[in-house]
Amino acid sequence: MADCLLHPEHGYYRSQEAIGIGGDFITSPEISQMFGELLGLWAADCWQKMGGPSRVYLVELGPGRGTLMRDALRAARALPPFRAALTPVLIEASQRMRDAQRKTLGDDVGAIWHEDIAAIPKDAPLILLANEFLDALPVRQFQRGDDGAWHERCVGLAEDGVHLQFQLAPRPLPLDPVLPPALRDAPPGSIIESSPAVRATAADIAVRLRLQGGAALFVDYGYTQPGIGETLQAVYRHAYTDPLAEPGLADLTAHVDFASFAKAAAEAGAITFGPVTQGEFLKALGIEMRAARLKQSGSKTQGLEIDAALHRLTAPEEMGTLFKVMALMPPESPAPAGFA
Repeated sequence: MADCLLHPEHGYYRSQEAIGIGGDFITSPEISQMFGELLGLWAADCWQKMGGPSRVYLVELGPGRGTLMRDALRAARALPPFRAALTPVLIEASQRMRDAQRKTLGDDVGAIWHEDIAAIPKDAPLILLANEFLDALPVRQFQRGDDGAWHERCVGLAEDGVHLQFQLAPRPLPLDPVLPPALRDAPPGSIIESSPAVRATAADIAVRLRLQGGAALFVDYGYTQPGIGETLQAVYRHAYTDPLAEPGLADLTAHVDFASFAKAAAEAGAITFGPVTQGEFLKALGIEMRAARLKQSGSKTQGLEIDAALHRLTAPEEMGTLFKVMALMPPESPAPAGFA
């Protein structure tokens, strides 16, 4: 999964136009400016609750084409001292995506790029935003065989020596120790997923928040309690496809286990808020009022587009329920906006 997405030459994010009508999927920031603006105001509120430090890193993980950061920075201008304190940081490994982000942001925002969050200097707190980042981190899968033992589900060559297929490791393996024991008695054929990479991300950011202060916000599709079943999926040209059919050409994702993510963050010293649904979160931040304000200054056609974007972002049958929002904060922090 990591190679298919990030291989230096053949990785999906290194070689494909992933986001937008011409790509394979459309993210919330691409649906409406309201999404990024509200996250920018969320960051401003966190900054105020931190006491308004003179320097802070506004970090985005997996920043796509830079749309969310652009809209967040525009909203930050409503609070000039906050905007003046910001250094925008984009964590991006793909040069192709970095070029797109520079084009979106322009040259006057003072943004810097790093490949890993560990490269950000530790001389100031950070406020971190991550939309649809965790779902792209690799997962492991375990499947219970007919013998009752659990085997890791792996990828190997089919009999033709050309195509890929899923197959079970011949030797039984101990399950990931973080998986709930209650799941381990599932019937033969059952699949359980686990993501050490997601837990490591939670722990790394939690340590940073505990030591340097700040806040982190994660928005992603996922589930609140571990369960049986596989969620690995591939999207190619806005349609689902076999995850093994087009390695490097299709987007690969898996639903986020927010309970496991929160547990790893808490064990590393952060406090967690949520998850709440994206619809609940955006409404708590005032997306309906923002939509009404935008409609006042737009045409009738633009008003219909704003209504459609609002519905898509918040309605339960659209993105409003499937997508969850979780915040990580340093110990003893007050509840951030949207989680009261």
